[in-house]
Parts: sequence; structure tokens; C-alpha cells
Amino acid sequence: MYGYFQHTLLVLVFYLSLPSFSFPLSKRTISTRPAIASNFPDPSFLEVDKTFYAFSTTNGKHNIPIATSPSFTTNWTILQNHDALPKLPSWTTGNIWAPSITRLPTNGLFILYFSGTSRASESKHCVGAATSRKITGPYSPLPTPLICDLQAGGAIDASPFHDPISGTLYLAWKIDSNSLGGGGPCGNADSSQPTPLQIAPLNPRTGTSFLRPATTILDRTEHDGPLIEAPSLAYSAREGLYILFFSSNCYNTEFYDTSYATARDVLGPYVKAKRPLLVSGGFGGRLRSPGGAEVSADARRIVFHANREVGDVRVREMWVGEVRVRGGVVSI
Repeated sequence: MYGYFQHTLLVLVFYLSLPSFSFPLSKRTISTRPAIASNFPDPSFLEVDKTFYAFSTTNGKHNIPIATSPSFTTNWTILQNHDALPKLPSWTTGNIWAPSITRLPTNGLFILYFSGTSRASESKHCVGAATSRKITGPYSPLPTPLICDLQAGGAIDASPFHDPISGTLYLAWKIDSNSLGGGGPCGNADSSQPTPLQIAPLNPRTGTSFLRPATTILDRTEHDGPLIEAPSLAYSAREGLYILFFSSNCYNTEFYDTSYATARDVLGPYVKAKRPLLVSGGFGGRLRSPGGAEVSADARRIVFHANREVGDVRVREMWVGEVRVRGGVVSI
């Protein structure tokens, strides 16, 4: 059933080459080894004053760890004994996932979006937000979640996107309906639930309230296994193309991957690629369940995690890559 995901990436020196569907993909390059060779899953990043800052899912000690690099491609260092979100809001019991950050151009405020276990229903997550005047925090959380439809399964994987065409600040996220059950390691093995990726415009002055209701821009099909998640939007000005990166399948299986879809409008319609961008066994066998990616808004840089060992999610290392789009060709 999932032979789709067992596609093997062809490796030529440091290049990965894949067929495409809506525009050709070739010569994708990524780092030859993890940028952070320790547990740093679901990474996101932001450049501030020529320094890159990365944020990750909880490591069990800190709610949101931070790492820094002067160059993006190398020399990443985790800030020891530092938690970007040391105090949690009362609506969550913890288990903080997939933080993502932006800076408001109107006032310079940093907004950190995150998913936390709902105190009202601990099998589900909700999306919250926190603010700081400093990139490293500490971030002060809002008292209530931004997105928390528990009947639909909750929400995870919020990711901001500044649309350079309209100037609008958007937030994308996943409705976590596989948390409602259905069997399997991540739920929804019976394919009874959709797991839509949604997007809505944010108030540009606060970054913590919505201007309009959400729009669904993508959903799972039978080729995605039980779910899609981890949306990250980018725009190639050279191509006039919006690129929606996402992961499909369950994170603790070999089928977890990084895929993508494209559109000419930020609200879609998005068309999925015929094959995922990154899969287990890629890059000479070095990649294991690569996913949880985030891409810079200008489609130039990508971060993602991959398991250190096959089937072991206890250590998901951070990898980085440089993205280019030229003449209808995307390279990493």
C-alpha cells in the first residue's frame, strides 16, 4: 500500500535528484551530516542581526530549547540551561511541540507559536502564542490558546508566513484529527478522519488574533497514510510560485517524509508532488524518517529533523539545507 514512500533518492556526490510533477526538481543538496547531532526535533529558525536562531520541540528538560549559528550551514550550538518558554499558560500541561517564530515588522515584537497538551483533554494539543522583545526570550504566553477545537482533534504545527505579494501575515497549522482514534501508531489507521492544513491571516500589529476564518489549503489522501502535518509556506519571487512543504505518514515510522505542493495563489489550490522531497534511505542511507521541516519565507533555506537510528524517535537530529529555485527547478 505504501510503496509510494519507499522511493529511493539517487545520490550523486552531495546531490539528490528526484522527478517532479508541476515543476522539475533536480540537484537537491543538503548538509553531509546533521547540523545538530543531538535531539532537536521539529526545528524552526529565524535570522536576527546576522545570527540564526533555531527552536525545537521539548527535550524533556526545557519546554523550548534554542540553538544558534553565525552561518546557518555550520557551527550550531544549543544554548545550555536556556528555555525560551520557561513558564507555561494554565491551559496546557506541557509536552510542547513544534515551535515556530516570527518578528512583526510593525513593532519588532517576536511571536513564538507552539503546540501544547490541552489540560481539558490530554490526548489532544492546542496552538498557543507567546511574545518577547528579545529573540531568545523569555517569552510570555497568552493566557488562552489561539486554536483549540478539541472536538475536531485539536491543532498542532503552527507556522507563520509573511506573504511578500500582499504583505499579509498568515498562520498555517494542522487540524490534528488523527488524535481522535482509528488505530495505528499515530491514529487514523482506518482513514476515517481528514487531517487538513489550514491558513488564516493574522492581525499584523499583534500576531495573536485572526482577521478572517481559516481556509483549508491541503488535506491527506490515501497516498499520505493516516495524516499530513507540519505545514511551512514559502514563496519563490523568481518563479511567482508558492511552495507548501509538509510531512506525511506517522512520525515514528519509516514512512515519515517531507513532501511539498505548489500553487500560484497563497490560498491555493495546491497540487501535490507525485513523490516526496525527502524519504528514509535518502542521501546515501543517512536520512531516517526526515520530516518536521520549516522553510524560510523566501524559499532559500530549510531545516528538518531525521532520526539518528531507524525507528528510534528518542534522538531526532536537525539537518539544514539551502534552497534555490531557478527556471522552474528547485534545489536544496
